[in-house]
Amino acid sequence: QVQLVESGGGLVQAGGSPRLSCAASGRTFSHYVLGWFRQAPGKEREFVARVWSSGIAYYADSVKGRFTISRDNAKNTVYLQMNSLKPEDTAVYYCASGITSTTWSEWGQGTQVTVSS
Repeated sequence: QVQLVESGGGLVQAGGSPRLSCAASGRTFSHYVLGWFRQAPGKEREFVARVWSSGIAYYADSVKGRFTISRDNAKNTVYLQMNSLKPEDTAVYYCASGITSTTWSEWGQGTQVTVSS
């Protein structure tokens, strides 16, 4: 059974730098695109960042320069280092995997990140 499990969320002060982790199990994800999405209260889920198996990453404009996505293929884990957090970054953060950047087939259960001002 394929499973993605996020961790590392919580209550953070504005300007903080937490790191989210997402551990994948059930298959080898080294050839999959891994990504992070988020959903704020009352809003639709939005793309945050993705990283290809090569390590090449792509970011949403709203987080570019503040967030860094990385992966450890040996550990089947993807990370999201978040710096200079703002209250508007408050959301449930989800990790996902897919064959391509437009076909996300597995999702984690999400981890809440709340940024206090």
